[in-house]
Amino acid sequence: MLWAAMIVNASPALMFLLISFGTILGIAGTDLILPAIPAMPAALGGTAALAQMVLAAYAAGTLVGLLTFGELGARYSRRTLLVWSLSLFAVTSLLSAYAPTLEWLVILRFAQGAFGSAPAVFAPGFIHGLFPGDKAPSMFGRLGSIESLTPALAPIAGAYLMTVGGWQTSFFMLAGFAVLCAAGSWVYRQSLPHRAEARDIHQSYGSILSNGDFLRHGLSQALSLGSILTFVFGAPAVMTGALGMTIGSFILLQVCGIAFFILASNASNALARRYGTERMIMVGTGGLVFGFLLILLYTSLGGRSLAVLVPLWMTANGAFGIRGPIGFHQAIVASRGDHSRGAALVVAAILGITAGGTAAAAPFINIGWWPLALASSLAAILALLCLTLIGSTAKEEG
Repeated sequence: MLWAAMIVNASPALMFLLISFGTILGIAGTDLILPAIPAMPAALGGTAALAQMVLAAYAAGTLVGLLTFGELGARYSRRTLLVWSLSLFAVTSLLSAYAPTLEWLVILRFAQGAFGSAPAVFAPGFIHGLFPGDKAPSMFGRLGSIESLTPALAPIAGAYLMTVGGWQTSFFMLAGFAVLCAAGSWVYRQSLPHRAEARDIHQSYGSILSNGDFLRHGLSQALSLGSILTFVFGAPAVMTGALGMTIGSFILLQVCGIAFFILASNASNALARRYGTERMIMVGTGGLVFGFLLILLYTSLGGRSLAVLVPLWMTANGAFGIRGPIGFHQAIVASRGDHSRGAALVVAAILGITAGGTAAAAPFINIGWWPLALASSLAAILALLCLTLIGSTAKEEG
């Protein structure tokens, strides 16, 4: 009776904020922890390379969680799954704060990433149900804008929390916010749409992956964003370790990059309407390759000045901003109406590529910038090759 009395209805706007907050927690699980990575070997034992696995394990866990929750959501109540996932995310966040060794933290981070992925899987269906008709696309745009700010703001918050209570403080904050989000999802669960937006579309992951258009745009999108994230994940360790910089230098680099990405992504749709979607995706991907090759060239010659690196990093982020929103949209359209599974596959590929790139660069993280720049450059080149080598049967949109 007590639980029944706590069930109340909420407006679509409030539910949108709750859904957005849940997806932000999953993103913050990486970016809020970034500033603490260099301090973990001294606190828990282990090497700088093993500390990088704390990031890679979270990305790999999220990859597994995305695919798992994508299937569970088609069989069980997404409302209940959302509450359970957020609750378990809170538990694993709290346990991470008390991890006795770096090895245990890596294991817990895998579980934390898996449980934190559910909001991103269920968000498309919930938003489509809350905002029918033409309003849903605009709400997706708002969600994307909110999510894009997290990589810029979360590291700043994480750096501040490091000064307040050490590396564990970020995990305590994640646990507390997850509890609040889980409680809100339980109390307002009747306001969440019950059915998925594409339940009547009988597809599987395999059938979506057999679509050449989806592979072309999905892989290109995943490799493009994976190149950016691989560089971001390794930057704090390189800057504070091999280069002797402060975490403030990383924050400057990240804020400038994200700011340029937001500016470019806001112009993405207008550029696509004027010059063609496929053309702008190709231009943006080419610009991404160009930006990372310049970073690789500069750093391989021994360059380390932020006065040079920041503009080059902004170039790469701006290029991704041009192709990112329209590239993701093209991949979702190619999923033939099964938006949730299509989105889950793209995001899972992004995190898998990021985890692989981070793991590949981790053993060389003490050398300096160039191994990280090499990993990102290779991913960007592969993204361009996907666009040119995988044939598209989709018609050009304007």
